[in-house]
Amino acid sequence: MPLVNPLPPEHDSETRKLAEFFNETLGFCPNSILTMQHRPAISKAFIELNKAVMENKGRVTSALKRMIAWVSSNATGCRYCQAHAIRAAERYGAEQEQLDHIWEYRTHPAFSEAERAALDFSLAASQVPNQVDDQIKKKLYQHWEEGEIVEMLGVISLFGYLNRWNDSMATTIESGAVESAEQYLGKHGWEKGKHDGHLY
Repeated sequence: MPLVNPLPPEHDSETRKLAEFFNETLGFCPNSILTMQHRPAISKAFIELNKAVMENKGRVTSALKRMIAWVSSNATGCRYCQAHAIRAAERYGAEQEQLDHIWEYRTHPAFSEAERAALDFSLAASQVPNQVDDQIKKKLYQHWEEGEIVEMLGVISLFGYLNRWNDSMATTIESGAVESAEQYLGKHGWEKGKHDGHLY
């Protein structure tokens, strides 16, 4: 069971309206948002931040942002966020080969050097202690502009919040996210873990 139970979608009308954003990204309102509704100011502020971070201003595509989120969530070990990120990448048009080989992004030909630089940045920024160094910076600047790097770090930081929220909360994972995770991540050992709604 989760640490705190989610509230029904109709609990806070403003959150419910804002949460329509997730119908596009995931096809459902995440249980994490429904749990945040215990303090509606948090749920509303989080959704607004999510929308701002995921808005595309440059060449950092919606699909790449979700792959950045997956690498970050994989680094921190949050299975809930891994499933959500791979599902959103799929829904936003990530190439089939990239979805199938996200674990091998450093070597698989489906990923460009620019994408590898972005995903390496995500991995380094998501570790504790932080591993972003001059080499990561140099690779980023070979392919990306400063505003685009800000977009990437926005995604990484957003998922840092989500990784801690959902792993600590043991948020119950939704069936749609499970389907995507089992399809693309299951062969690498992904499982629901504490997010199955029964453990914890």
